[in-house]
Amino acid sequence: MGFRFRKSIQIVPGVRVNVSRSGIGYSAGVKGARITKHANGRVSRTLSVPGTGLSYQTTIGGNRSRPTSTPAPRRRTPTAAATPVPQLPPPPPAPVMPPPHAPAWERELFQILHSRTPADYIGVAQRHAHIAPNVRILAAALEGLLHFEFADTNPAAAHRARSLLGWVVAQHVNLSTDPFMQRYLPERRWPVEIVHGVTAALRISDDVLILAAAELHQNADDLPAAIWTVEYATPTAHAALSLADLYSSADRHQDVVDLTNGITNEDDATALLLALRGRAFAQLGYNDAARESFKEALRVRSRASEVRHRALLERAQVDLSQNRKAAARKSIEKVLAEDPTYPGLHEALAALP
Repeated sequence: MGFRFRKSIQIVPGVRVNVSRSGIGYSAGVKGARITKHANGRVSRTLSVPGTGLSYQTTIGGNRSRPTSTPAPRRRTPTAAATPVPQLPPPPPAPVMPPPHAPAWERELFQILHSRTPADYIGVAQRHAHIAPNVRILAAALEGLLHFEFADTNPAAAHRARSLLGWVVAQHVNLSTDPFMQRYLPERRWPVEIVHGVTAALRISDDVLILAAAELHQNADDLPAAIWTVEYATPTAHAALSLADLYSSADRHQDVVDLTNGITNEDDATALLLALRGRAFAQLGYNDAARESFKEALRVRSRASEVRHRALLERAQVDLSQNRKAAARKSIEKVLAEDPTYPGLHEALAALP
């Protein structure tokens, strides 16, 4: 610690000279009020209340000490509008990996989840089915869905997909609760055409296996197998729509009416259900009830064009059966103007007088 040198000398009562290494200063005043000139030239005034310990000091001249602060940055005059910085999308979630203690079949099946080679799934099933019986069902489901993606353009793929998915559904195993599916494929989706004009991207938990198998059975003209398959599905709007279409194709019109009781036009699926309900009423001879269903099906104009076209053509059939030729022509011409290739349109045109 360094030594400090300071000496105070009284010249006259109330006036003192202060000597220090910094130089010479002085102070003068009376009790409670004092003016001091410091060695550095600063002059200050001190006011105090005797006996309280309270005092107040201000600088009244000389060099004043200034608080140090960070200088404010210079303001820049903008020359052009600032370009917003684009926000990057959040990074995708890290893929769930099998834990270190996972069995061999789980690790192998995980490795081929995105494989486009059917033999990969067959190999895993053959190697591990004797140890884990559920591997065979899982591998068949994944291979079947792989073939299903090409079923529209490849008859061999359609046949293989129908065999595999039909077998999986027949096992009555709810794969949406399987730990492997829940861990690694909770949000994986496959497109399934429920009826013409309505395609849904479905997950395992949305009964994609059942509805895909039903589509394949229907395309193979096996309506009993398709109906049996969908009747095991969870009662959702998509399952109801698929089943109503199948019942209608099988001329089970009362079943369509029973299935669609209480339906209102909420979306494309329910709008199409109402169109199928109208067709069922017409086939049962209840034309007024049929027209009410078609009216509700067409009430919302923002529904998909395929849905509206189906309702318009079905309504035209009812109008023709009651000799309402002008109304039937108006409905058919609406479809013709928007989609001249819509299925059933040419048959409807031929039925016009």
